[in-house]
Amino acid sequence: MASNNIVILGAGVTGLTTAYLLSKDASNSITVVAKHMPGDYDIEYCSPFAGANYQPFGKEGTPEAEWEKATWPALKELTEKYPEAGIHFQDTIVYNRKKDQQSAGGQWFSELVQKDPWYKDVVLGFREIPAGQLAEGIDNASTFKSVCINPAIYLPWLIGQSRKNGVVFKRGSFKHITDAAYVHHSGKKADLIVNCTGLSSKKLGGVRDDKLFPARGQVVVVRNDPGAMVTISGSDDGEDEIVYMMTRAAGGGTVIGGSYQKHNWESSPDPNLAVRIMKRAIALRPELVSKGQGIEGLDVIRHSVGLRPLREGGPRIEKDKVDGVAIVHNYGHGGFGYQASFGCAQTAVKLVNETLQQKDKAKL
Repeated sequence: MASNNIVILGAGVTGLTTAYLLSKDASNSITVVAKHMPGDYDIEYCSPFAGANYQPFGKEGTPEAEWEKATWPALKELTEKYPEAGIHFQDTIVYNRKKDQQSAGGQWFSELVQKDPWYKDVVLGFREIPAGQLAEGIDNASTFKSVCINPAIYLPWLIGQSRKNGVVFKRGSFKHITDAAYVHHSGKKADLIVNCTGLSSKKLGGVRDDKLFPARGQVVVVRNDPGAMVTISGSDDGEDEIVYMMTRAAGGGTVIGGSYQKHNWESSPDPNLAVRIMKRAIALRPELVSKGQGIEGLDVIRHSVGLRPLREGGPRIEKDKVDGVAIVHNYGHGGFGYQASFGCAQTAVKLVNETLQQKDKAKL
């Protein structure tokens, strides 16, 4: 019988993965409350706009790398056993230009494009591409098999799995985090709140995390298939403009990007940036279009903008108490929310269990 009343704030990939893992314990009674839910497309809600894929960014030995490492087995298992989750394997090519390393995008991709990265023993079939096969200007490159996720399918799948385990989903928004303690579906005050509100934690009362800031990402979603998931360390168009592409599972289209514009809150697509994104993608992967075609050969589905929830010092996954209410935070994942989702959620679940055990001891 459920004995722990938990409210989870936020229904992005972080909140939903945390709910899914917590719901596997029958002693937890969980309500997920969120302003935005899967199916919504709003600039405040980052998860639907993500690629999304598994291309590790965390520096070796850091918590970020450990979270990514812990997430791979879960994504691999879902890809192999649960096709309805909307994830598929995809051949991946990563190119590195040393001259990009000091740019904003280059710094973000620096671990991904290393010659001998830690994740070579995690992903499938990692190998270096021989120098003799590299185009002029490319210093090193690698290829491996990874996964690409279709958020439009995967986020509802997480909801479905959680609902099977008794999780209740409700719409709601709050000015102060402690207000969420009173919306548990049982009618009782929650024993604990898990805060997965991403960039919204910057303005949420009781949290107001000034370390949070957006990294604006703009993409073009097309029907063309590049035949592989391809990334390069940077571009010559600007230090915060980057080049990548991936084809989402189950007809989700190909996402080509992009940008990594820190502290930029603009929600509307920039048409000039869109043109540069498309030109760069074709230059890097001519297979995107028929021979001899330029951007007119791209069959555009839509232009999109998402705000990655970056945080100085990295994600906040820790215990807290605000006005007597127990809280576990799990937010600030920047551009690696999906590929670190299970690792981060496992850490949050551990903190939830520790907090609830302490409360039980206090009652005794």
